[in-house]
Amino acid sequence: MSTIDTDTPADSGVLRIVPSVHSSTVIGETDESGLIGRVSSRDLAAADVAAERLAADARGQKMNAVSLESQELGRALVVVVDDRAAHGEDQTLIGPLVGELLTEAGFHVDATVAVAADEVEIRNALNTAVIGGVDLVVSVGGVGVRPRDVTPEATAGLLDRTLPGIEEAVRSSGLAAGAADAGLSRGVAGMSGQTLVVNLASSRAAVRDGMATVTPLAKAIIESITEF
Repeated sequence: MSTIDTDTPADSGVLRIVPSVHSSTVIGETDESGLIGRVSSRDLAAADVAAERLAADARGQKMNAVSLESQELGRALVVVVDDRAAHGEDQTLIGPLVGELLTEAGFHVDATVAVAADEVEIRNALNTAVIGGVDLVVSVGGVGVRPRDVTPEATAGLLDRTLPGIEEAVRSSGLAAGAADAGLSRGVAGMSGQTLVVNLASSRAAVRDGMATVTPLAKAIIESITEF
């Protein structure tokens, strides 16, 4: 790197270019006090143009990166089926976890809705999401064998086509991951119009493993629908 020596008289027409200790480039003629280089106005103008081009290229690359990041796979909605969550008493934060995993997978999460373990309330929440045109609805909870575990029943009536492959994949991967509630889940998956609906068990392990299984399959389904 070099610096400009401001001690040179202004009327001399010469800019003193004094190299730093680490400089290996010699500019102009040498004299007993250092290095002297003559820089024309044309050289300065060319340098300005080059700097502007570099800055424009940097801005363009940044805008392209932002554009790629802003491209989302589709819209999603989370339905948490839990009596405590419906009354604002849930401390497990399962809904935000699902939303975070969906966002990481490339989805825009419209909302997280909590409903009581009631078949009518669950069906209404799912149906509202479908009518709203979201691409993916993930419900969490209510897929076990207790009397109030009615999410599969509420979901089944909305589906035009079931996707047993997703159901089996979620159960199989859940068992392999040690999430017993995922392995024993009665959750269903299928299409309601152009919306993919998937039921997951509610433990954090089941959610993490289930989302890792579902999101790549959801991407493939959404892409196939878009191409069609």
